Order: sequence, then C-alpha cells, then structure tokens
Amino acid sequence: MSTFVIVHGAWTGSWDWDRVAERLRARGHAVHVPALSGLGERSHLAHFPITLTTHVDDIINEMAWHELTDVVLVAHSYGGFVATGVLERAADRVASVVYVDAFIPADGQSFEDIMGEKLSGPVVPVPEIGDGEYPTEAESNRVARLATPQPTGTFTERLKVTGAYLKVPRKTYILATGWDGFGSVAAPLRDDPAWSVFELPCGHDIPLLMPEELAGLLERA
Repeated sequence: MSTFVIVHGAWTGSWDWDRVAERLRARGHAVHVPALSGLGERSHLAHFPITLTTHVDDIINEMAWHELTDVVLVAHSYGGFVATGVLERAADRVASVVYVDAFIPADGQSFEDIMGEKLSGPVVPVPEIGDGEYPTEAESNRVARLATPQPTGTFTERLKVTGAYLKVPRKTYILATGWDGFGSVAAPLRDDPAWSVFELPCGHDIPLLMPEELAGLLERA
C-alpha cells in the first residue's frame, strides 16, 4: 500500500480532497491532506504573514513529523508551486510526484507572474464560480461556502527551482480536458518517456468532479 501526501489548490483546503481520500483509505492506503496555513480549517491564521515558503514548510513538516518516506506527493493547481518547492528540500522522502491539473513553475516564477496582475492587500478574494463549473447548484454553493481567501504572500513569492522534481523516480501529470486550462503544461510532457500523462474529461476541480477516476489514477502513479 502507498502513502499519499496531497497538496490542495488555492482558495480551498483539505475538504476539497475528502472524496478522493476516503476512496484511497478504503483501499488500504495512508493519506495525508494537510490544510495549508491560512486556508480551509486553518483560515483563522490568514492574518499572519504567510508566504509560499510557509506552505512548503506545511508539507515538509507533515512528512517529517509523521516520519513519512516513499511518499506519493500529489499537487493540485496552485499546489504545483508548493510541491515543486517541497522537492527542492525533501526529494529524498518522495518516490512519485503527481501534478493534477497543476502548475509546474519555472525558476524565479511566482503565481502572480502567471496571473499577470499585481496583487496587493493581505489576501486575494475567492474568484467567482463560473456557470456550469459544478454539476449542481447545491455543489456550487457548497464550494462557494467553504472556499477561503488566499494569503497574498503565497502568490507573490518567487520560487527557486533547480529541477529537483525531475529527479523523482516516477512523474505523472493528470490533465482535465473539460476546460481550456493546463493543456500547455501537459503538452511537452507527452513525448517525454520520464513522464506518464493521463486525461480526465472534466473541469479543473478534478477531486470533486471525478473522485473515483482520480483515485484510480493516483493508485497507478
């Protein structure tokens, strides 16, 4: 059985992965989904000066204090920044990395750079949920209720990337094809024998939209 450490995306929390975690645990896997500082059940910390480094520390400390090794490190969306930073410092604990419709940042890049706008203030408000993004109005309302503003420092800090993530023995990218989002990130990986690329026909929030299929792909990784 595998040990999964999952890095959730921006504005969400560990709750976004509950359905996937339940499935993986039912199959005998160990699953850790820590809420990143200032988000989800740790949103009460949002007034502190939280940065991208804080989120990297969140995940490294989760692995260190639970004495986790041979980890399958899973990152969703913004979590790709965090996971890439984790691998710069703790790659020896990771056997496999899975980017789930996630960013793979370049050296010196920030989330703010990708957004293409200057961010200010202590937090970045939750974006509006688009029409049809979730299958029911109830699900859309639930996500809107649970989402929390993102500490701005996590978006503005630039990440030092030496390419440590490329040295992980197994590398997987899972692309959501139901929207025009991360196709350009996945494209150069398709012809790289060091990577496995899979597709799921849904929108960006794969953990909520296709939890069963995603759990199956994570097991393969």
